[in-house]
Amino acid sequence: MSRAQILSAILNNQPQSTLLPEDLQFDSPSNEVVSEKFCQMINLIGGKVVVIQKVEDINLYISEHFTKSDRIITPIEELDYFTPFTGDEVPHDFVNTEFAVFKTHFAVAENGAVWITEDRMGHRVLPFITQHLGMLVEENQIVATMHDAYKKMADAEYDFGTFVAGPSKTADIEQSLVLGAHGARSMTIFLLK
Repeated sequence: MSRAQILSAILNNQPQSTLLPEDLQFDSPSNEVVSEKFCQMINLIGGKVVVIQKVEDINLYISEHFTKSDRIITPIEELDYFTPFTGDEVPHDFVNTEFAVFKTHFAVAENGAVWITEDRMGHRVLPFITQHLGMLVEENQIVATMHDAYKKMADAEYDFGTFVAGPSKTADIEQSLVLGAHGARSMTIFLLK
């Protein structure tokens, strides 16, 4: 059979076209269920959740888990470690960052991901170059699924944004799991009630 005959046979044997289904809507679970699922996923993917009552509670966590010589960076103004950014920084300026904390826009329960844009990072390299990563998540900003997440960000304007889910993980052919090879070695979610 020639190439032309094969292509002609394919063209003549196309399935009948069907209309796409209407957008499927599912009932959203309660906020309590969504929050619980998010926490389960964070633990499952190697992160940890610290429940806080106010943003400033993160200061206590930092003082208990890091030393004064550790470089802590955050664009969150309510924290003692607030770092002003000039816009002149280059990625190499942050190479020795031990812990960086950011405020997310929202989180996704089904996979433990958080959505953050560059305007909340200080510098777009920080969530990936820091040794340990902290993300502030408001409990009422957790959505159930990625479908909900994409709807939530559909009309948002941003230059750079990313979903981050847990610490960096990779494995070689021998299946040795390595944390932190391509990003943060740990991820702590500060869940603001």
